[in-house]
Amino acid sequence: MTGPGLDAGLPARVESSSSLPVVGAETAAAAIPDGATVAVSGFGSVGDPKAVPRALARATVAGDREPGLTVVSGGSVGDPLDTTLVEAGGVDRRYPFVATDTARQAVNNRSVAFADRGIAGLSDEVRFGRLADPDVALVEAVAVGRDWLIPSTSVGQTPAYVRAADEVIVEVNAAQPRELARFHDIVVRDPPPDRSPLDLTAPGDRVGSPTVTFDPGRLRAVVRTDERDDPYEFREPTETDRAIAANLTDFLEREHATDPVVGVTPTLQFGVGSLGNALMGALADSALATGDNGLRYYGEVIQDGLLDLLDAGGLAVASATSLALSAAGQDRLFADPERYTDDIVLRPSDVSNAPALIDRFGVVAVNSAIEVDLYGHVNSTHIEGSRLVSGVGGSVDFNRNAHLTVVATHATAAGGDISTVVPRVTHVDHTEHDVDAVVTEHGVADLRGLSPTERAERLVDCAAPAFRSRLQGYLDDAREGGGHLPYDPEAALDWRR
Repeated sequence: MTGPGLDAGLPARVESSSSLPVVGAETAAAAIPDGATVAVSGFGSVGDPKAVPRALARATVAGDREPGLTVVSGGSVGDPLDTTLVEAGGVDRRYPFVATDTARQAVNNRSVAFADRGIAGLSDEVRFGRLADPDVALVEAVAVGRDWLIPSTSVGQTPAYVRAADEVIVEVNAAQPRELARFHDIVVRDPPPDRSPLDLTAPGDRVGSPTVTFDPGRLRAVVRTDERDDPYEFREPTETDRAIAANLTDFLEREHATDPVVGVTPTLQFGVGSLGNALMGALADSALATGDNGLRYYGEVIQDGLLDLLDAGGLAVASATSLALSAAGQDRLFADPERYTDDIVLRPSDVSNAPALIDRFGVVAVNSAIEVDLYGHVNSTHIEGSRLVSGVGGSVDFNRNAHLTVVATHATAAGGDISTVVPRVTHVDHTEHDVDAVVTEHGVADLRGLSPTERAERLVDCAAPAFRSRLQGYLDDAREGGGHLPYDPEAALDWRR
């Protein structure tokens, strides 16, 4: 395979054996045409380019370039793209996920056009021109050569994007350790209709290379940078978080004892965020982590809670596409990356989120929600059905294809004023068919095999006590209208007022 192997040690930041087009950020930004479609690296708000987006913003504000870029990321990205460049008016259209307040506001006031997409199929959608046809791939790396790069803290969709784009611009970041190369397992899938199966039989298997390769004729610019990712800020677990964690742990321990798939070697996935991080950390002393085989992780992001599990010996391996860590988590991993190179594997998103592998490994998926309705439908993206929060991300891949799908959420929002269990969600991201259980601080609603009204009774019991009588009243009234799934649209809407 083209690109450096690691047997002889880590490569130089910038390959010295060939003449590479090393330029400043402003020069690289000027090479991106007005109105271009730019595919960028980054997933979990890490591993995204930083210097060139800021240069694009400065040029836009100065009037040296026209606004109107289409930006396609692999997942969420940080402030340089989704705050600074958006504030400058440099972004006209955005896919598939936003995570900053600035980008969120721009999408909701429709100054930036946005289309939400899942993650597993995104590489193909860009690679084959179905969603976007990128003019430029702008990606971050820890090392680069004439026809290869080594990604930094995320892999995401980078392998597909550098192949799909007409030109490639690489930011090589000296603040990210080159040892990250030892985490990467890059596989580029064959195109349909003759796509070969993915040759992974366990989450820790390595079947690829540390490098992403590309046509050397497409390398337009290399920009040297020296800036860490913005860290995640995980809040300390609240009493509510701990109660949810306890209920989830009890539920999973029961599954561990009764379900032969979960019982052999539990393989988990958690959504990104403070609640997911708290849930990971709470499993350290559970029967799942202390069993003969320990836990495995097959998901999208590595968070601090997974490092805690690895350090405690409760996690055998963690496979993901991104290192979404706090400042302390970054310090821990960067200070001793060799400690984790046997335990952490970073893959392209079309592999980390591949439905066939989620099914093959019997993944237990645990993701959060904005609201859940009485019948098990889940809204994870829109407040009151209209205001985008972020995007569906990979939850759609895991919830649909997991062996066991769990939605974990606080029973209330807005300081207790709003119930997250509602008669009907205002926006559906995950249907009742894909949700096996809902966990709140008040209990577990195991929905498997239940009729709609039976599911509703279970979910009323998991709602906050202050809202149960109203929810039960709605359900009782809706039942009078008959039907397999009793529903009163007017009452469901009025219930929120």
